[in-house]
Amino acid sequence: MANIPSNLKYTKEHEWASLNDGIVTVGITDFAQSSLGDIVFVELPAVGDDLDKDATFGVVESIKSASDLYSPVSGEVVEINEALVDSPDMLNATPYDSWMVKIKVSSSSEFDELLSDQDYAPLCEE
Repeated sequence: MANIPSNLKYTKEHEWASLNDGIVTVGITDFAQSSLGDIVFVELPAVGDDLDKDATFGVVESIKSASDLYSPVSGEVVEINEALVDSPDMLNATPYDSWMVKIKVSSSSEFDELLSDQDYAPLCEE
């Protein structure tokens, strides 16, 4: 059973998101990192990039496969976790502490539309 914190929101593509003062922090879920296996590479957007909701913003690669990363909200990238570029395995060790990007959200209603932990849990059982 995947670890699914109740204080976060989720996408169907297995990203997690949290909102604080108009900034949405994004990472991948425990289920995603477990499904990928040993993560060996992370590609993140540049600070200042504008993202559309559901648009790809990067790639995560493991020894098994590569997966696109999808933005849960629209907005401007205000910070990236550069430590992940040198140590992508942090996503395997601590997926909920290893955020990828912080996005200044254009519309907080997009965040409200994300999945709750209870809505997301069945997606981890399929």
